[in-house]
Amino acid sequence: MSILTVLEFPDPRLRTKAKTVAVFDDTLRQLVADMYETMYAERGVGLAATQVDQHLRLFVMDVSDGNDQPKVLVNPRIIEKRGAQVEQEGCLSFPGVFANVERASWVKAQAQDADGKTFEIEAEGLMAVCIQHELDHLDGKVFVDHLSPLKRSMLLKRMEKQRRVAS
Repeated sequence: MSILTVLEFPDPRLRTKAKTVAVFDDTLRQLVADMYETMYAERGVGLAATQVDQHLRLFVMDVSDGNDQPKVLVNPRIIEKRGAQVEQEGCLSFPGVFANVERASWVKAQAQDADGKTFEIEAEGLMAVCIQHELDHLDGKVFVDHLSPLKRSMLLKRMEKQRRVAS
């Protein structure tokens, strides 16, 4: 396994729409393993393939307190959603940046595992947010797209300032 490089905004590759996974093989399983290792190393709760410059419709997540409930969703799609919640979101592609985003409070998704077996998952709270956030990545969207233009501009200016200070 290896830790992959996470693309950081405004890298244009983050805007690439991911392609459907058609081949479920050892190469895919290795990508999934590397994505888990990368997500845990970066202390994230989710990581989309798009974020590591692999434009395939898959993401990994683990919203458990003990990092012991890893899940992979390949070719995911939300088939039902309900309610609304506003949660503070961050993103590995936006280091050190957080913002309140409104999303559905409950979702049901259909996906495949790394072997191609189809399953459904129901989620609420943080897991529901994570599924919606990572699905956005697969569609070439990032969480700041959900903010007003003013809030987005302020957030991106703050992120740029943090980068200048860090270098």
